[in-house]
Amino acid sequence: MNKNTSPRRLMAKVALVLMPASFSYASDQSDSAGFVNDSHLSLLSRNYYWHQTGDLGAQRDWTQGEMLDFTSGFTQGILGFGIDAFAYGAVKLDGSSNRTGSITLPFRDDGRPADSYGKAGGSIKARLSNTTLRYGDLQPQVPVFATGRFYQLNQTAVGWMLDSSDVEGATLSAGHFTSGTGYISTNRDGELGLAFAGVSTSQVDYVGGTYALSNQMSVSLYGARYKDLMDQYYTNLNYALSLSESQSLSLDFNLYRSLDSGQADAGSINVTAASFSAAFAAGPHTFAVALQRNDGDQPHDYAAIGSTRPGVAAGVYSDGLYLANAAELSDFNAPNEQSVQVRYELDMLSFGVPGLTLMAKHIRGYDIDGSHVGSDSAYFGLYGKSEKEWETNLSAQYVVQSGPAKELSTKFIQSWHSGDDSTGGDITQTRLIISYPLQIF
Repeated sequence: MNKNTSPRRLMAKVALVLMPASFSYASDQSDSAGFVNDSHLSLLSRNYYWHQTGDLGAQRDWTQGEMLDFTSGFTQGILGFGIDAFAYGAVKLDGSSNRTGSITLPFRDDGRPADSYGKAGGSIKARLSNTTLRYGDLQPQVPVFATGRFYQLNQTAVGWMLDSSDVEGATLSAGHFTSGTGYISTNRDGELGLAFAGVSTSQVDYVGGTYALSNQMSVSLYGARYKDLMDQYYTNLNYALSLSESQSLSLDFNLYRSLDSGQADAGSINVTAASFSAAFAAGPHTFAVALQRNDGDQPHDYAAIGSTRPGVAAGVYSDGLYLANAAELSDFNAPNEQSVQVRYELDMLSFGVPGLTLMAKHIRGYDIDGSHVGSDSAYFGLYGKSEKEWETNLSAQYVVQSGPAKELSTKFIQSWHSGDDSTGGDITQTRLIISYPLQIF
């Protein structure tokens, strides 16, 4: 979960869709400076404190993670070749067997938290003009299949991915994936599936793209097939209007359509989920509202990546959900659920503290009704009738603007959730994340 939906984040979403999952620093194969000269090595250090209490139990741990990423350039010529590689690892700074279960620290069969964990992998790539084909351990970022990047160690998925920007104003992409690693799993052949259905699939395929209609407006269309589980289609319209030097308006519309397919191993799926958000920025202040609706007797489901239990994908959430009200603790995507969000953001630059941003938002969901699901459905019994939930998130983030510690960021997130048992019940969560990106070369 952990979906970021501020106005600035909305524009970042468009950029993520327009951007290949691995960086290519030359804009075109004809600009390639070579395999070595265009190579880059970066290290992201992330210190992560997690504390959660409530109806889902108590979890608390503290970890230090390091993520080393190498991105080569492309060999010169009409067709360029390169490689990418990564090595990720984390160590436990604090944690106990009676507080395991977080998404930042795995635990062993005896119930004790791991002292350390890690994973490594790589991919090969080839580029012709502005079209790049990759195969290996990848981190796709599209609305129908997106690996998570917001916890301690990033998720990865194994397969191939094609990205092209040869058509002016458009970015096209396609992918085929067969396995992956979760946030706290280290086995690269973990299963893919649907997070809420808890059912695995042998492959996920997607195709789609984004087209910039103008400098202010873009449209995205994607389709994905979770073999023998679900076909999912997505469209997005994003519009950003500058009203003056200090005022702007951002509008964002997302629509998902999901249907069972193939052998329908998760049972019947017939869901339409949509959200609309509007954000008005005036100087350092941003005010936003968002409406979201899930029209269907099943929850709106999305990718699980990295399950280590054969055939079971429940709870291994990814970031493949681009709905406005997907928050820190709940996605507000239950059967027939409607939800509304109000949000306020403050940029402290105008008050003499550059790099400090504050955010507060509140979401209420109601009219949840999962009582019409058939007994042969993977979603049977997960939800009742006339259920509701609410969530409040507060966050503060400071990014060092200059000096030796430039780009060092500290983010504090405090969340409260309350609702019926199907939504998670009562939960209080505190997170503190300190990140430092270092460009080695």
